[in-house]
Amino acid sequence: MVRRLRDLLIVAAAACVGSGFAEAASLKRGRILAEQNCGPCHAVGKTGASRNPKSPPFRTLAQRYPVDELQEALAEGITVGHEGVEMPEFSFSADQVEDLVAYIDSLNPKKKKR
Repeated sequence: MVRRLRDLLIVAAAACVGSGFAEAASLKRGRILAEQNCGPCHAVGKTGASRNPKSPPFRTLAQRYPVDELQEALAEGITVGHEGVEMPEFSFSADQVEDLVAYIDSLNPKKKKR
């Protein structure tokens, strides 16, 4: 009985560690996508100003919009302008959208960090 309980705890711990690695990998991929595609105009990190002052920093997006609603816009090819500046049209895969939205959501200062 004790051995079985120990084995179950080991499996549960491994699953938690594995999901933590998967989440970290998703956030890293999302950060890279943000830097490559959005960084020329937006501040995509936890600090700093946007290169284009009319492009909001990513860390403020969760305060302006429900981040989950960005998934559909990103998947369909987001076409938004920032006061006279037309944003390029992007096309992301479903996995890329998930990674990018997870990264944007991770920047939300009001979200509780684990």
